[in-house]
Amino acid sequence: PDLLPACDGEIPTMSFLQDVVDILLQYVVKSFDRSTKVIDFHYPNELLQEYNWELADQPQTLEEILLNCRTTLKYAIKTGHPRYFNQLSTGLDMVGLAADWLTSAANTNMFTYEIAPVFVLLEYVTLRKMREMVGWPGGSGDGIFSPGGAISNMYAMLIARFKMFPEVKEKGMAAIPRLVAFTSEHSHFSVKKGAAALGIGTDSVILIRCDERGKMIPSDLERRILEAKQKGFVPFLVSATAGTTVYGAFDPLIAIADICKKYKIWMHVDGAWGGGLLMSRKHKWKLNGVERANSVTWNPHKMMGVPLQCSALLVREEGLMQSCNQMHASYLFQQDKHYDLSYDTGDKALQCGRHVDVFKLWLMWRAKGTTGFEAQIDKCLELAEYLYNKIKNREGYEMVFDGKPQHTNVCFWYIPPSLRSMEDNEERMSRLMKVAPVIKARMMEYGTTMVSYQPLGDKVNFFRMVISNPAATHQDIDFLIDEIERLGQDL
Repeated sequence: PDLLPACDGEIPTMSFLQDVVDILLQYVVKSFDRSTKVIDFHYPNELLQEYNWELADQPQTLEEILLNCRTTLKYAIKTGHPRYFNQLSTGLDMVGLAADWLTSAANTNMFTYEIAPVFVLLEYVTLRKMREMVGWPGGSGDGIFSPGGAISNMYAMLIARFKMFPEVKEKGMAAIPRLVAFTSEHSHFSVKKGAAALGIGTDSVILIRCDERGKMIPSDLERRILEAKQKGFVPFLVSATAGTTVYGAFDPLIAIADICKKYKIWMHVDGAWGGGLLMSRKHKWKLNGVERANSVTWNPHKMMGVPLQCSALLVREEGLMQSCNQMHASYLFQQDKHYDLSYDTGDKALQCGRHVDVFKLWLMWRAKGTTGFEAQIDKCLELAEYLYNKIKNREGYEMVFDGKPQHTNVCFWYIPPSLRSMEDNEERMSRLMKVAPVIKARMMEYGTTMVSYQPLGDKVNFFRMVISNPAATHQDIDFLIDEIERLGQDL
């Protein structure tokens, strides 16, 4: 009640926000302090009962509001902690954080130059630069920042379908033949989710076999395309993955591009996880052929450490997004404005309200330069190789696939002493299945570190270690291994 816009609200407002900033700064510093926990774990019902989270009719005092802020951060997962390895997006970048604060203060919407002049221009500049790095001449093409890789992938499906059958926009699915899309069995679930949302249906997404390293097999792709055509279906999209979620595999883009060209199919590259490698001279060869794609998903909020959310969809053909999505709403996109209307980009998005995601990336890029991103990405890949070399011949570890990882994904089983002399049979498998979940639960209860696990195909639960936080060091990798052994010895 005492804060702006209240009369004489300036002084209470400054003091309140100063207190909030102090809470935030303490949290930021703690995030990098290895002696603090990654997580203060409580079960959901405990957390619900321990505090009063309910919304009331009467206002609370500012003291209580500050306490709410402290409590929330007390139980938040420190995703910037050097020992948080749970997700593909980790770390806490100071310039990115500053940019996020500024974006919130500016609190505008990305639909027109009229209300977001600088942000619209920065989106234009940044997307062009990203397209240049993909390898499209002069950075030509189109693109948009969307609310995450799943939506970027869905945009790609939407645009690919529109390119082949523009009438779908007005007439809907009933007016066009039965479409099919192709992606690898290791691809992200968002390809199927997009097909469901767009009315294409999950049954129309055909999963292509992968080799033992998780890469799509081009000969199987071609076989399945021919099979679909013989059944009278129309192949409209192939989604290749550059950096799969679990194995970190890079599909063979050149071979896939050849097949897409041969059968006139839209080629999409889901580089949500692996796109960042385009910043690294040492590693970008893994995306050779990406310049032949019709569209590319690239999430700077993963490997590049930009605060969530920051996901770009890049499209090679200019104007296609606009034709596909525009609705010409005259209350936003008036045609008689006094400036160049090409900067009113909101009509090519699916969203109306669209958060400003570009500023974090742009400001970090200014602060680090491309070489700064390159150094931090190279460091993370070097740490993954260090981990791989450390455990590949270590007693009690089995690698899920042979050879050094292509990305920072290191997939392995920890075999407790009690299972090491057992022969490989059903019983050993069912016991091994339970090892990773117990170790993970103990990690969270102690709060020391977090790393994810999952089963895949016929493989029982294994750890998937990923590194995208430049704050991590060799010592943190050593710590993780010691911790897994400490927590799993008795299993």
